[in-house]
Parts: sequence; structure tokens; C-alpha cells
Amino acid sequence: MGRIFETRKHTMFARWDRMAKQFARIGKEITIAVKAGGPDPAGNPLLRRVVQNARSVNMPKDKVEAAIRRASGKEAASYEEILYEGYAPHGIAVMVETATDNPTRTVSNLRTHFNKGGGNLASPGSVGFLFQRMGVFRLNPAGLDQDELELELIDFGLEEIGESTGEKGEPQLVIRCAFGDFGHLQKALEDRGITPLSAESEYIPVTPTELPENHASEVLGLVDRLEQDDDVQKVFHNLG
Repeated sequence: MGRIFETRKHTMFARWDRMAKQFARIGKEITIAVKAGGPDPAGNPLLRRVVQNARSVNMPKDKVEAAIRRASGKEAASYEEILYEGYAPHGIAVMVETATDNPTRTVSNLRTHFNKGGGNLASPGSVGFLFQRMGVFRLNPAGLDQDELELELIDFGLEEIGESTGEKGEPQLVIRCAFGDFGHLQKALEDRGITPLSAESEYIPVTPTELPENHASEVLGLVDRLEQDDDVQKVFHNLG
């Protein structure tokens, strides 16, 4: 009985840690969006997108509103968005998006994470060519005709459309576009009354690399280590 309780407690704390990390990431994105385009989501497409993403991770409305108020104040932190590149074990390429108020601290921490995880932090441009930056929208497929939607959105930059499942196993419709067409596709969805479950920019590997399970676990160990860093927003890799 004691072991069962400990397992449940560990799972609960892990879920809380993950939620706290997601809320912190969204909070930084809100600050960046407000500083770039103001506190009104109606007139700030970037903030509108972040608020939608906050809903997708179940961030309470009052926390979102509080984050917007903080970001509008004179004492709001200023974050610099910096992209880092590196290698995980077995030559797997890694892209790390950060939002930091202290780049010196961030690069030092990342170098430590890579080294302890069996990889190495690389210079800009080392692995970026192995990825394509794309806009990725995840939609609730209920009431949507995939073929019809594809025809309607292709003139707004749609490149890929397909079915997927969310973290809880729920069906999703995933559409992708070149990052330069992100705003066009976002507006096209809004004009059709479609509110995405989430809308993000992602680095999609051009050619994923397959590894044996024991090698893949080493790579994912480093990825997890990086994702736990407070300055890290997202981690992408080309492990298939």
C-alpha cells in the first residue's frame, strides 16, 4: 500500500511540475507579446495566439489576466529570445528556444546540460539546416471537413494537413505552413470562426533519425534535462 501511495504521489508531483513549467512558459510569452504589441488581444495577434495556447494547457483565466497586467507594468521583466543549437548523444541534432533576462547564465546552464547529458552545445548554424521552421496549428476536428478546409486554406500558405492525437488521446487536426505564412493562416482560420486548440512555431526535422531504444533513451534524457531549465521554452530534435 505504501509503495502505491508513493507512486501516486510521485505522479502527482510530476504533473504539478509539468503544469508549473507550462504556465511559466506561457507567462514569458505573454510578457513578450504585450511588450511587442500591447495588452489588448483584439489588436495584438501575437497575444491573441498566446492566450489561445494558455487555454490549451488549462491555464486559469485569472492567471492569464494577471500575467497581462504584470507585463503591462513598468516593473515587467524584459526577455530576450535566443535560439541555441547542439548535439545530443549519437549525433542527434537539437534546437533549444529560450527566453531569458540573463543570456550569460542561460548559455552557461545549457552548456552544462549538454555536457552532462552526453552531448555538446554547438555554434549557430551547426544544425539549423536540418530543420524547417513552420507554423503549426492544432484544431478540434469536430464539425470540420478536412478536404474542404484544405482547399480553402491552400491559398493562405497551408502546406500540410493531417490527423493526430493530443496528449490525452483526443483527436486533433494538425495543419502546417511555412513560418512566413503564419499570420496569413492564423487570420484565415479566424475569418472562418475556427479557434485553434494551439498555434505555435516549431522546428520540424527535414529527415528524422532512427535510433535503437537504448540510444534513444539517452537522447530523451538530455531533452528532458533541457526542458526543466527555467530559461528554456521549447526543445526540438530530429530523433525519429
